[in-house]
Amino acid sequence: MDTMTLWHLTGWEFAALALAALLVGFSKTAVSGANTVSLAVFAAVLPARASTGVLLPVLIAGDVLAVLIYRRHAHWPTLWRLFPAVGAGVVVGTVFLVWADDTIVRTSIGAILLLMAGVTVWRRRQADASEQPDEVTSRPGRLKARSYGVLGGFTTMVANAGGPVMSMYLLSAGFRKLGFLGTSAFFFLIVNVSKVPFSAGLGLIDGRSLLLDAALVVFVVPGALIGKWAVNRINQRLFERLVIAATVLGGLQLLLR
Repeated sequence: MDTMTLWHLTGWEFAALALAALLVGFSKTAVSGANTVSLAVFAAVLPARASTGVLLPVLIAGDVLAVLIYRRHAHWPTLWRLFPAVGAGVVVGTVFLVWADDTIVRTSIGAILLLMAGVTVWRRRQADASEQPDEVTSRPGRLKARSYGVLGGFTTMVANAGGPVMSMYLLSAGFRKLGFLGTSAFFFLIVNVSKVPFSAGLGLIDGRSLLLDAALVVFVVPGALIGKWAVNRINQRLFERLVIAATVLGGLQLLLR
């Protein structure tokens, strides 16, 4: 990766990345999956391959904040069922990134964003049919866990876009708000940290990209605090509609770029 391009950002481009970083913090503590918008912004401002490496530490910062806030609500049996399949998906995604050039990665990210938008719409319809009061009330089968796990691992490695896949899985398992946020917080912290050696080995993370991350992480903190405040107040249905629309626009922009 030619990380020298990271130093040629205009003021407006950095502002867009800062806003995307703030949205990462918000999504980690309020509306999981909303950071697909951040993914579209990073991939639009930076080279597609470089964007995945720069975004990863920003996501990890959001994951740490989410764990600190919702650590008591994680459901570990669900996490242990997912991790082996997710690991396989991460390996497949790494192999894909070895041979894929920037154009292929950009097109793949755009297609994944559109897929995730469709997944989110389907997920919302499934959630409307389920009103269980507990944090988790059902246990999906192993085949389902493996399928979602592999897809989630691949999408999170290639495009940092595993959020909607895991959101759909957790909602289908009967998770309510706090159990959902606590389990997803630990899940993505562990998965994203495990991706760091792969991304560094591919040249997607280096000293220059980490300096840019250091500037962007500052904006994750207020986003997380806003999310914590808003989680019980936000009109989630309207917000998800806006997120889906922005995700579709971002995906189309990458595909037509």
